[in-house]
Amino acid sequence: MRLYPEKLAGHLKQQLLPVYLISGDEPLLVQECCDLVRKAARDAGCTDREIIDVVPRFKWDEILHSASSMSLFAERKLVEIRMPSGKPGADGSKALCEYLDMAAGSDDILLIVSGKIDKQSTNSKWYKALDKAAATVQIWPIEARDLPRWLQQRCSAAGLSIDNDALQLLCEQVEGNLLAAVQEVEKLKLLASDGQINAETITASVSNNARYNLFDMTDHALKGNAGTSLKMLHGLRGEGTEPAVALWALLREVRTLHQARQQVDAGQSPQQVLGGLRVWKNRMPLMQGALSRHNSVTLTALLEQASAVDGTIKGFAAGKPWDQLENLVLQLAASR
Repeated sequence: MRLYPEKLAGHLKQQLLPVYLISGDEPLLVQECCDLVRKAARDAGCTDREIIDVVPRFKWDEILHSASSMSLFAERKLVEIRMPSGKPGADGSKALCEYLDMAAGSDDILLIVSGKIDKQSTNSKWYKALDKAAATVQIWPIEARDLPRWLQQRCSAAGLSIDNDALQLLCEQVEGNLLAAVQEVEKLKLLASDGQINAETITASVSNNARYNLFDMTDHALKGNAGTSLKMLHGLRGEGTEPAVALWALLREVRTLHQARQQVDAGQSPQQVLGGLRVWKNRMPLMQGALSRHNSVTLTALLEQASAVDGTIKGFAAGKPWDQLENLVLQLAASR
């Protein structure tokens, strides 16, 4: 059963299915939908939560072990599988189908969190099995033409009233980055004591931005400016930015480049591919420049390095997160 993201909250108030698949490349919207499922699972009695990260060279037998051990637990639990690539491969496809069969009679809840799933994958056996037994929620990026309406709804939900000039200025400020947009709305709640937002309020908010901008750091890495990007990364660390946030910003671009490189290598033009991946027009030259410096080998290595950073942040891999982030920035800024 396919659900629209905006319908998920209403659906969960009426029923809780045994399996949910939430996919997309908008981290904020994916996170919010996952949080809705997690809360519904807790309210339904899932007191335990097991997280399975699908990393490079992942052993898919782990999820089958999780399914076979369900009966050992007296209380319900939420099993969360994180699959960034959106493509489990042959072994993963087989394991997911077997998991669904084994978990059919269980009271536990399975939540699969995935990156963007392309059209070809939606016709695969594993996806069709999930679509039949579960609720699938595909999340698409907010288009530039829809951003003002989305931001206005966010402001209203926060108890703010925003005029048209301020709304346009805010759209230009966040440039389609939803996480930055939500952060700006939270900041505006503090600045607008009367709940009214105008252009002057937005200007005041912008002037209070951190000196070292997360997205400027990423853009310099994409341009190949390693020194500037590293300096900004150090500045972000000094200002108290969490390493997981810096990783998110870098990994978002690396995933887009990796997807684009696969399609370019298959014969499509970079501009056509980037447009299909919903890269904003003003960022096309930046991404095309990064594509020209990287091939499939270097981009796969970047994904593996990002996985290593994630491991150090979560504490199951050796090393220091900020040291690993420096390596990731250097690899992204490097040429072949």
